Amino acid sequence: MPHAPESAVSPARNALVKVPEITIFFWIVKLLTTGMGESTSDFLVYHINPYVAVVLGTLGFGVSLSLQFVVNRYIPWVYWLVIVMIGIFGTMVADVAHIVLGVPYFVSTAAFAMSLVVIFALWARVEGTLSIHSIYTTRREIFYWAAIIATFALGTAAGDMTATTFDLGYFDATLVFTGVFILAGAACVLASSGVSRILLFWLVYILTRPVGASCADWLGKSHRFGGMGYGDGVVSVALGLLIVVFVAYLTVSGKDRREEAVGLGGVAPAGG
Repeated sequence: MPHAPESAVSPARNALVKVPEITIFFWIVKLLTTGMGESTSDFLVYHINPYVAVVLGTLGFGVSLSLQFVVNRYIPWVYWLVIVMIGIFGTMVADVAHIVLGVPYFVSTAAFAMSLVVIFALWARVEGTLSIHSIYTTRREIFYWAAIIATFALGTAAGDMTATTFDLGYFDATLVFTGVFILAGAACVLASSGVSRILLFWLVYILTRPVGASCADWLGKSHRFGGMGYGDGVVSVALGLLIVVFVAYLTVSGKDRREEAVGLGGVAPAGG
């Protein structure tokens, strides 16, 4: 069935879109959440019983995601709470696969990448778009959050593989992923096709995870492991406070809310 043109969509439909507009603030907060997810997960796993930590991370993820599905519009603190919880939960999933189950990072990276490809293929086949600006039905939101979880797990495994298996270290891994992130972001901005911009957006989104996680590890881990030694707890709290500040600003200013309606095809002007 062909999708309706943007002009056919009422403003009421736009109010139901449950994700933020893609602005500089989106990327800032996203990078902060990836770093916080890494540092918080590591702090919990190494300072309390790791099984209890995983249970707490899973519960936090489940409760926050349930709240997101209950609300019928984009609410900044609800949305970003889910992202923070997925950051913690996704890190734990990747770490459990490697540390507990003994799965090599290159195997888990490949597995998470394949999972993401499958999710994208199903999403595109069923809904006809991968645009995050088309998230106004429960089914599309399920696909969206499944993809988000996969990107976090993939980014964590890829970041750890680069820093440890390839022996680059956290700082060099941060530089490598930051460079690729900037190049992919520039390509996304310059892309003329709606489809290519959407795919590039997802590539940039995936890269935020190893950028933030590698940077958080570099800041938090001890000098013995090539870090700055500030501690995972300190890094987690600092990043958490920054997230609160930015989300409060977005809540008050409304800078991440869309002003125009989005067509049912989901091709947004911002490429996301």
